[in-house]
Amino acid sequence: MTMHATFTEAGGKEPPATVRVWDPLVRIFHWSLVTLFFVAFFTGEDMMSVHKLAGYIVGGLVAFRVVWGLIGPRHARFTDFVRGPNTVMGYLRDAMAMRAERHIGHNPAGGAMIVLLLIALAGIATTGYMMTTDAYWGVEWVDDTHVALVYGTLALVGLHVAGVVLASIHHGENLVRAMVTGRKRAS
Repeated sequence: MTMHATFTEAGGKEPPATVRVWDPLVRIFHWSLVTLFFVAFFTGEDMMSVHKLAGYIVGGLVAFRVVWGLIGPRHARFTDFVRGPNTVMGYLRDAMAMRAERHIGHNPAGGAMIVLLLIALAGIATTGYMMTTDAYWGVEWVDDTHVALVYGTLALVGLHVAGVVLASIHHGENLVRAMVTGRKRAS
């Protein structure tokens, strides 16, 4: 007897059909980036070798994601989710009114957030590397830019999490689970 047959014979609802959305590389990238960003944030000046290693790996992950955004599977590609400012703002207005359209892949606001986070993280990795070179060692604007980008990224992460929670509630699906399993409810 299949799980589906057991479930429906027991009087339960039929489980919703799902589709694969996030490939394993997108999911590994996402959770690795989350982990390493916070490792770098919390090690800072106390454990500089760990901080630097985490920063270098974050830089490599960002480079990977840019390439994967160009050649990866459909929902990983930038062409699938990057939209213009008017579309993003319209989506945000609809989301705040709880009438936003559900997207199988990233919604327009999520696409904009990915671009902003990749830019911010690339800036953090770049300025972090610059601070290790003779040319920029102790240069105040480099350090200030690095710190500003880190705290700006924390704000973006907070907005991202809020958006995920809002979309999960509005559309009745657990988007965190989807980024773990790679599957979302079929439309």
